[in-house]
Amino acid sequence: MLSNKQQDTIVALATPTGAGAIGVIRLSGTRAIEIANSVFRGKNLEAQASHTIHLGSIVDGEQVIDEVLMSLFIAPRSYTKENVVEISCHGSSYIIDKLIRLFISKGARPAKPGEFTMRAFLNGQLDLSQAEAVADLIASSSEASHKVAMQQMRGGFSNELKKLREELIHFASLVELELDFSEEDVEFANRELMQTLIEKIVQVLTRLIRSFELGNVIKQGVPVVIAGKPNVGKSTLLNALLNEDRAIVSDIAGTTRDTIEDEISIQGIKFRFIDTAGIRDTEDIIEAKGVEKTFEKINQSAIILYLFDAAETYGDDLANIIKDLQVITQKNNSQLLLVANKSDKNHISIPAESMSISALQGIGIKELEQKLLDIIHYTEHANETILTNARHVEALQRCKEALERVLNGIHNPVTSDFLAMDIKEALHYLGEITGSISTDDLLENIFSKFCIGK
Repeated sequence: MLSNKQQDTIVALATPTGAGAIGVIRLSGTRAIEIANSVFRGKNLEAQASHTIHLGSIVDGEQVIDEVLMSLFIAPRSYTKENVVEISCHGSSYIIDKLIRLFISKGARPAKPGEFTMRAFLNGQLDLSQAEAVADLIASSSEASHKVAMQQMRGGFSNELKKLREELIHFASLVELELDFSEEDVEFANRELMQTLIEKIVQVLTRLIRSFELGNVIKQGVPVVIAGKPNVGKSTLLNALLNEDRAIVSDIAGTTRDTIEDEISIQGIKFRFIDTAGIRDTEDIIEAKGVEKTFEKINQSAIILYLFDAAETYGDDLANIIKDLQVITQKNNSQLLLVANKSDKNHISIPAESMSISALQGIGIKELEQKLLDIIHYTEHANETILTNARHVEALQRCKEALERVLNGIHNPVTSDFLAMDIKEALHYLGEITGSISTDDLLENIFSKFCIGK
């Protein structure tokens, strides 16, 4: 149920601020159409059908402020399930500010961040995980992050949780029934069937929790540092991956003295490549600073792409570098990818776990891109539900812990009241994700991170 404050009619700019061809101002609430109509010179908006658009002027007294299009969405057939009016005006910051102040003077109030979506949630249009996916959709910067957000916003994740929750509620009710007949010492909930169900749910929860590692990669992008000795072709490789001359290429050792970063999308996944200074001992103060920065970036990356010259003999020097990098990857939970460059020339020997390319000739670049995708396991999980929200993962983890206690209680028989308590806790955490169980503090924290106007 909406509080008095949530029953107010709210107004905000729904398009980005700054000059543009058009701006869209959104009104939502019981009085949205009435307020818009009070300043509109054209058709009587209060007599028009939902999902219609009307051309006219907005006036302040006798002053015409702008010629606009009024889009009407009558409750409950709107994003918020309230009366909504969207005003498409010219994108002048003066006009937009003037119109918003006019609507406020007529009885609307400025919307808070995420307040339109919060109303959609409170009015049952979206569950909480779908509402959070709206923010992820707005922030999506790659095909994969867009796909994951759309899947969650359409209820893919919610539907999966709903099925699990319904099955669990069935057994919870049977266990609760046992408590009513505790003196008769009867079992209504078949323990074998309950165990099978909970094991299945724990399996699903484990998969969802593990998917967060990939989900975080999709959401944030994958930092990949290109490291190696001077003159092995790091800048040439960066240019080949980006398909442009982004980095200076030279035969002179030590050309790259600072990091160069750029992003590309590989099959919808955003990778952030970082070209670094060549790793070597040097007395040049500036180059030494670059080498120091290289190791900083190595420690911050998800993937270390170590590039070496395929024509060089595979000896102790390269083996020792690989060992040092493996220590770093184990400490940082990152991945090491060994790449032998200049494979168009005759090479002596390379480590068995490395792959060969020629950055200059473009040989092996597509295979390298696929290898990067394989490392983050995107291709094999592309059609599964993937979590990108840390709040969801924490709730699922707590739910899993509660269900594991239920399993322990079945294996080492405990009374029904203990089983009921743990099942209730598991249901509570599943409900927290979808918002069937929520608090004002939780909602305020979630929606305060949204942009104003959404």
